[in-house]
Amino acid sequence: MRSLAPAILLLLLLFEARCQAPFRLRTDKLLNTHQVYERGFVVDIPLDSALKQQKRYQFAYISNPNPVLSWETPRQGGGVTACQILAATDARLLQSNRADLWDSQKISSRKNQTVYQGKPLKPGTIIYWKVRTWNQKGVASAYSATAAFYLSEPDPAEPFAHQPLVAEMQQPRQIIKTTANSYFFDFGKDALAQISLHLTSPVTDSIWIEVGEALEKPGVIHKNPGRNIRYHQQRIWVKAGTHSYVINWLPNEKRNSRNPVQMPAYIGEVYPFRYLSLHNFQGSINPQSVQRKIVFYPFDETASSFSSADTVLNQIWDLCKYSMKATSFTGYYVDGDRERVPYEADALINQLSHYAVDAEYSIGRRSMNYLIYHPTWPTEWSLQNVLIAWNDYQYTGDDLLLRKYYTELQHKILMPLAGMDGLISTRTNKQTDDFLKTIHITATFDNRRGLHDNVDWPQTGDYIGNEKEYKGETDGFVYNTYNAVINAYYYRNLVLMSQIAAILGKTADAQLYATKAAAVSGAFLKTFQDTRTGLIKDGDSTSHTSLHANMFALAFGLVPPNDKAKVVQFIKTRKMACSVYGAQFLMDALYEAGEPDYALQLLTSTAQRSWYNMIRVGSTITLEAWDKVYKPNLDWNHAWGAAPGNIIVRKLMGVEPLEPGFTTFSIKPQPGSLAWASLKTPTIKGPVQVSFNRTATVFTMKAEVPGGTRAMIYIPADTTKKQLTINGQASRIKPGNGYYLIPNAGPGHYTFELK
Repeated sequence: MRSLAPAILLLLLLFEARCQAPFRLRTDKLLNTHQVYERGFVVDIPLDSALKQQKRYQFAYISNPNPVLSWETPRQGGGVTACQILAATDARLLQSNRADLWDSQKISSRKNQTVYQGKPLKPGTIIYWKVRTWNQKGVASAYSATAAFYLSEPDPAEPFAHQPLVAEMQQPRQIIKTTANSYFFDFGKDALAQISLHLTSPVTDSIWIEVGEALEKPGVIHKNPGRNIRYHQQRIWVKAGTHSYVINWLPNEKRNSRNPVQMPAYIGEVYPFRYLSLHNFQGSINPQSVQRKIVFYPFDETASSFSSADTVLNQIWDLCKYSMKATSFTGYYVDGDRERVPYEADALINQLSHYAVDAEYSIGRRSMNYLIYHPTWPTEWSLQNVLIAWNDYQYTGDDLLLRKYYTELQHKILMPLAGMDGLISTRTNKQTDDFLKTIHITATFDNRRGLHDNVDWPQTGDYIGNEKEYKGETDGFVYNTYNAVINAYYYRNLVLMSQIAAILGKTADAQLYATKAAAVSGAFLKTFQDTRTGLIKDGDSTSHTSLHANMFALAFGLVPPNDKAKVVQFIKTRKMACSVYGAQFLMDALYEAGEPDYALQLLTSTAQRSWYNMIRVGSTITLEAWDKVYKPNLDWNHAWGAAPGNIIVRKLMGVEPLEPGFTTFSIKPQPGSLAWASLKTPTIKGPVQVSFNRTATVFTMKAEVPGGTRAMIYIPADTTKKQLTINGQASRIKPGNGYYLIPNAGPGHYTFELK
C-alpha cells in the first residue's frame, strides 16, 4: 500500500492539472459572444434562433474572417507552453472533440491567444470553438467550455468587433411626497437613461415631470443649474386606470448640428439625470411606479475593486469607476452628453481608466477608428493617436491596430511640420492642403483652418481665485512659434513609432524614428531648457516656465536626470494649475519621478481644484472641469475627468504591462503615506490582486499573479525593517533603488513581510 501512495498522488495531481481548463473565451477581444439581447436586455434565446429575427434581437458584431481567439488560464496550472483549438460549424461536433473548420493540432506557444487559421469562414454563419492548453510539465488541460459567435457581413464603417449596448432597469432609491400631488425621486446616481412609468390614476389628466442632474435644495431639482448641466421638463397625458407610459426625449437640435454619435434604434434616445419629480398626479405611488432604464456598454462590476485607509481616495475611485460605465452609453468614447463626439484626449484618458476597471478593449478600438478619419483641431490630439494605439497593443497583446493604422499613424505624428533642427511647429506655414488631407482634416474649426496648439483646455477664462494664478487652464503658458508641450508629445511619438515599426518588422523605419527621436531630444533641451534654472520654458522665444511645459517634459522622459529634482520642485509650487485633462500627465510625471507623497496629496485633495470637489458639488460622474467657476459651460458626465481611475492602478498600486498582453507586468506600489490599500484590477490574462498594510513593526504585501503571466514584484524597502520573508520563508534578496525585487514571479499567490 505504501508503494502505491506516490503513484496515486501523482495521478491525482495529473488529474487536477488536466481539469484546470481555460475559461473566459474571447473572440476578437469580446466575451459572451453567444449572448442575445432584445432592446438592451439579455434574453434566453439561442443565437441560431435569434438570427431568424435579426430586426428584433441584437448580438455581438464580429466581421473579421480571421478573428483573434483568446482565453484565460488558471493560475494553479503554471505557465502555458502550447494550445489546441477546435472550431466547427456545429456544437455537437465539438462534444466529441471533432472539428470541420479547424483542428489546430498542438501549437507551441506561451500566449493565451492565436489567430484563426482554419477553413475560410462564411459570413452569415455561427462558429463554435473551444481550446485546451499544455503546461510546463507537458500536461494537457481539459477542453474549455464551447464559445460561439456569429460572423457578420463586413461593414467598412465598423472594422472592429463590438457588443450591442445593454440596459438595466432601476427603481428609485428614495421617494418623497413633496405636496399633495407631487413626488420627488432620487435614483442615487446620474445616468444616461429613459423613463418608464406604470401609473394608476383616478382621472384622465395631464401631469408633468422634471428630470435633472443637480438639486437646488433637498427635494427640489435645479431648473437653472448651468448651460450643460441637464434639466428638462415635459408634460404627458395620463388616462384613468392603470397604464404604462414611456417618455420619448425630444431631439437636441444644437447637438445634432455637430454630427454626434447617434443612439441605435433598438435603444432610442437617452437623457442624463439622477433626480425626477412628478407633479399634478392624483394617484398613489410605489417603487414600481417610476423606473429608470439606464443604458451603457456591457460592464463587469466585479472586475475591479479598490479600498484604502483614505476615505476620500475611496470615494474618488468609486466616482471614476462609475464614470467608465455611465459614459459608455454610445458604445464610443465621447466627450459627454453635450456633443456626444469622440475627441482624442477624451479617448486616451477614457481608454486607460476603462482598462483599469474592466477588461474591455473594443470601445477604444471603435473610437480610434472614428478619430483617425474624424480628427479634431488641437495639435496634441493628433499626436495622441499613437499613444492610444500603443496602449491597445500593450494591454491586449494584439498588434491589429498597429498593423491596420501604421500608415495613418505615420501621418498623425506630423513629421512634415518639422524644421531644420527636427522640432515641429504649426506656425511656419507648413500646414498645406495636401498635408491636412493626410491627417483627414478637411473642415475648419471655429473659423480656423488646420491644427492649433492647445496645451490645456480651456485656454481662456476670467476666474482666478486663491487656487489659481492665471486665467484659463494653461498656467499662463506663452504660445511661441515652437511650443515645448507640442514637441514633448512629438518626441514621445517618435520613440513609440520606432518601437511600433520594429514590432511590425519595418527595420528601416524603426531606425529612422529612433534617429529622429534622439535629434528631437537634443533640440528640445537646447531650445526649451533654461540653462540657469534647469526648468523647461514654454517656447523658443520666451523665458516663461509653466507647469505644463515641465510636467509634459517630465512625463515623456525629456528632463535630464540631474535636473529632475529642480523640475519636480517647480511643479510642486504650481499645485493643480492644470485642467482635469492635464492632471493625467501631472500625476504620471509625479509618480515617474518618485514623488508618491505629493501625488497622493493631489489625489486626495479637498480643494476646489480637486476630484473630491466633483463629489462635493453633487455629481456622481466626473466633470469636464474642476468646477463651474472655471468653465461655466461644463457638463457633469465627462470621462476625461477620471484620471485617478487609471492612476490608482498604474502608479499608486503599480500594476502596468511590461510586455504586450500582460505576458510580463509590474507590481510596484508607491504607497506614499497611505497606511493600507487593496486592489483588484482586470487584465486580458485575468485579474491581478495586490494589497499592502503598514504597521509600526511590519510591512505586509500580498499579490496574486494570473495564469499565463509573469510579474516583476517590487516590495517597498524600509530602512527600519531588514528581513524579507516570502510565503513565510526568509529571503536573501537585498534592496536596491528603494525596493526588493522579485523577478519573473509565476502564477500564484504571494505574501511578503518586511520586519
